[in-house]
Amino acid sequence: MGKPFFILLCLLAGIYTVRAQNINDSVRVLFIGNSYTHFNKLPDDIQKIAATQKIILLYQACVRGGYSFKKHLQKQEEIEIIKEGKWDFVILQEHSEAPAKPTEVVAQETYPYARALDSLVHVYNPKAHVIFYMTWAHKDGCLSPIADYPLIDTYTGMQERLKTSYLEMAYQNNAWCAPVGMVWQQVRRERPDYVLYWQDRTHPSPLGTYLAANVIFSTMFQKPYQTSYIKNLQTEQAEYIQQIAQKMVLNNLRLLNINRHDK
Repeated sequence: MGKPFFILLCLLAGIYTVRAQNINDSVRVLFIGNSYTHFNKLPDDIQKIAATQKIILLYQACVRGGYSFKKHLQKQEEIEIIKEGKWDFVILQEHSEAPAKPTEVVAQETYPYARALDSLVHVYNPKAHVIFYMTWAHKDGCLSPIADYPLIDTYTGMQERLKTSYLEMAYQNNAWCAPVGMVWQQVRRERPDYVLYWQDRTHPSPLGTYLAANVIFSTMFQKPYQTSYIKNLQTEQAEYIQQIAQKMVLNNLRLLNINRHDK
């Protein structure tokens, strides 16, 4: 990462490093999602980035392929994990297509379950920060098109719906939003040569997962950082992803509903 850029980020955040208050402190994170969370071991990437910043990050993941918020709430073992308490962050990731559906459908089939999860988290973890993990659109538009709803037949249309719905979930629940999908879109625009998708055109490549990890880490701590962990990627790629992730978060704290004073 270039020194001028890192200095700029430091000025934006008003602090020079991301550190736990003590080397022995730890941050406990619970991930609730599906394959978009467990593909390429996303939680591991976040943990390894944290380690380079002297942050001990401990996590547990409730991830099941194809699951939605509604389905997670039907799993008693997951509810018990939430009830264990002592979570500092809970990362919530909805089914990849659900938030892209028509507004009235999302209002009935997604928002109530997002609220139920958020409420459950705070009953047992009153100090936890809930982060809604905004995912990205499928490479060429939604793989499950909806009749009479052509908006999501394109990448751009689907991404706009995901963005709107995830931000709304954050606003409705006084939670934060990790703008993974927004950064993904910017990388597609600026670096079309970067392979973000796996061969199925929906799940992330290792680079796509690294992008998500940096965005979520930046959302959690909102402070500039440089990390030596680059996940077997080219150095140029990794540094670019680190920079763009931090810029998106630090320049959009209000949009993402992140109040740094409530930490």
